[in-house]
Amino acid sequence: MDVRSELKSIIAKKASTLKKVCEDIERTKNYKILPNNITNKLRRKTIKFEEVQEILDILGYHIEFVENKK
Repeated sequence: MDVRSELKSIIAKKASTLKKVCEDIERTKNYKILPNNITNKLRRKTIKFEEVQEILDILGYHIEFVENKK
């Protein structure tokens, strides 16, 4: 699964919308982020790691790196 699908799935699980997530980021992080910009970045696969982290933080998730078992 790609980042776009994962984020959409997590947002849906939290019964939220990208617009609401962006509003929450604006309220807590004190800078404006538009849902349209995030959608375009996800579609073009140009979203920054930090932006994904902020979105996940608002949704109550985090990124974890786990070593593959051999």
